[in-house]
Amino acid sequence: MLPPEPVMKLIIQIPCYNESKSLPIALADLPKSIPGIDRIELLVINDGSADDTVEVARRHGVHHVVGFRTNQGLAKAFMLGIHSCLQRGADIIVNTDADNQYCGADIAKLVQPILDGRADLVIGARPISEIEHFSPIKKLLQVFGSWAVRRVSGTSVADAPSGFRAISRETALALNVFSNYTYTLETIIQAGQKNMSVVSVPIRVNGELRPSRLVRSIPSYVQRSIFTMFRIFIVYQPLRFFVTLGLVPFTIGMGIGLRFVFYIVAGQGDGHVQSLILAAVLLIMGFLTFLLAIISDLLSVNRKLLEEVQRHQRARLLEGVEEPFQGVQSIDSGSLLRRAESVAKPD
Repeated sequence: MLPPEPVMKLIIQIPCYNESKSLPIALADLPKSIPGIDRIELLVINDGSADDTVEVARRHGVHHVVGFRTNQGLAKAFMLGIHSCLQRGADIIVNTDADNQYCGADIAKLVQPILDGRADLVIGARPISEIEHFSPIKKLLQVFGSWAVRRVSGTSVADAPSGFRAISRETALALNVFSNYTYTLETIIQAGQKNMSVVSVPIRVNGELRPSRLVRSIPSYVQRSIFTMFRIFIVYQPLRFFVTLGLVPFTIGMGIGLRFVFYIVAGQGDGHVQSLILAAVLLIMGFLTFLLAIISDLLSVNRKLLEEVQRHQRARLLEGVEEPFQGVQSIDSGSLLRRAESVAKPD
């Protein structure tokens, strides 16, 4: 008897926070079938919604609903969705928004590079210059942000802030998000630093149903995005970062020190003691930063080993039955929440 053919399972995850009005529109726009995909399931992450988002999701046939009791932010909701999709056997995970800003039909374009074996992570690139409800400054920041992410990550991503993306199972097992704000920039930088194949595909967008909740203030968004990029770069390239940082005081201190030596040789050293003190301070600062670079690099090696152990552990746990993460509610379509406290049972 021949073994059963493997089933290619796609789960589309949708993070939601008070999305009862727009969610039905987004769900109706999602594809029911895709070439190369045998089964499509929907998963909604309820990020502590105060409205009837969960009931709306269940009424519209969403297969899985998971969530937090209180609002935890987009980044945590995204990672809960990733882990929940893995638990439910997803081979490919597509993340989209509940405000229906992305064209659901383009999910087929997102998953194709993964099906072809050409990509680990696929990012949907919006036509930024053509989006009418984007202000000129927002368009400029989107372009600049994508350029900065390309430089830091070493990838060729065209639209880094886009949340419309497809992720292979192996990539999802290796992802970690440290930020509480957003996952978009961090996951790209992380994938690039791990030498994963990141591909961009052009996508279409729908009309605006509501203003963005992530970009409430342009200065705040820029500040948080820059902080996220610096943080991830330090985590994944600590030696390069701290050596570059240490070269600044070390080079200035060396220049001032050589200047003092020149004056000493010329017999004009009197009155330049202050320069010697400043040179010594700068050289010490540079030297200590170099030591920090070495220590950080050693810690980075340890982090890589721990991430590899974590990935194998996740894969092993997913082979059997495991409990979902603590503090999370899990509600399947057509069933009631069985446990309101502690850990919820899986499907």
